[in-house]
Amino acid sequence: MTVPDPSRARAPDASGPPLRPAEDADSERTDYAGAVYGSLLAASVIAASGTTGPHPRLALVLLLVVTGLVFWMAHAYARLVGEREIGHPVNWRDLRRVGRHEWPIVEAAVLPAVAVLVSPWLGTAETAWLAIGVAVAQQVVWTTLGARRAGASVRQTAVEAGVNLALGLLIVIAKVAVGH
Repeated sequence: MTVPDPSRARAPDASGPPLRPAEDADSERTDYAGAVYGSLLAASVIAASGTTGPHPRLALVLLLVVTGLVFWMAHAYARLVGEREIGHPVNWRDLRRVGRHEWPIVEAAVLPAVAVLVSPWLGTAETAWLAIGVAVAQQVVWTTLGARRAGASVRQTAVEAGVNLALGLLIVIAKVAVGH
C-alpha cells in the first residue's frame, strides 16, 4: 500500500480540475461553476452599469464582454499560481487547460449582451432589465443542468436552483435600491 505524499495533497475544490492531468480526465464533467459565476457576474455588471453617452447599448455590451474576459484571466491566473504542485512549473498545457476550464465565465456574458443588442427590436424600453433577466435565468438553468447531470434528486435540484435564483434576485433588489 502506498501512502499519499502530503505535499501533493489538494484541498477539496469544486472550482475545477487539478492542474495535472487526472486519471479520470475523460469522465463526464458536471462542473458548471464558471457558467453560474459568469452569469451572476454579468447580472452584477448590468445592475451597476448605468451607462450613458451616445451609444449606451454598445457601451454595456463592451462592458459585459471586457469584464467577462478580465475575470476569466483573473480566475485562470489564480488557479495556475494558487494550485500548482511543488516542483511543477506552469507550462502552456496547464495554461490552455485552465483557460478552457474557466472560459464559461466569458461565455456567460454572451446571452445578456445579445439581450442588450436585440432589446430595441423586442420593444423593450429598458435594456438593462431584459439583460438582467436573461443573466439570472441562465444562472438558474446552468445550476439545474449541473445538478441533474450530477445525479441530484429533484428536491436537491430545486433547492440549488432556488439558491441561485435568490442570489440573482439580490442583484435585482440592489439595482432597485440604488436606483440605476
